[in-house]
Amino acid sequence: MAYEVEKSDEQWREQLSPDEFAVLRKAGTERAFKGKLTDAETIGVYRCKACDAKLFESETKFHSGCGWPSFYQSMPDTVEERADNSLGMRRVEVLCKNCGSHLGHVFPDGYGTPTGDRYCINSISLTLEPADGSGRVEG
Repeated sequence: MAYEVEKSDEQWREQLSPDEFAVLRKAGTERAFKGKLTDAETIGVYRCKACDAKLFESETKFHSGCGWPSFYQSMPDTVEERADNSLGMRRVEVLCKNCGSHLGHVFPDGYGTPTGDRYCINSISLTLEPADGSGRVEG
């Protein structure tokens, strides 16, 4: 798939930290409960760390206890979902539709949410833009 933002691995490495590159560009996973945005309750918009595309609204974030920020839906037409059969299990990978960066996975176990989904997203793959304009928070 062609993305609006396309860069070489070298260009991504210049822009992202080694940990960000490992997650966003190589489909890694940060350690649970280590991300700065896991328990954030600030009202605002969550954006892709790699390309700044809007991805999730804070109103759709909930505490799932999984150790990563969880959302029950993405903003319209912002993420791509694809089958991920790695690690001997079936999952659905979530990528930024604008740049193809790996964000995390979506699971059908968001019990009690309006959609029943749980987008389990790596904090390091996001920035939070507070609605009050107080400055971005890095994941």
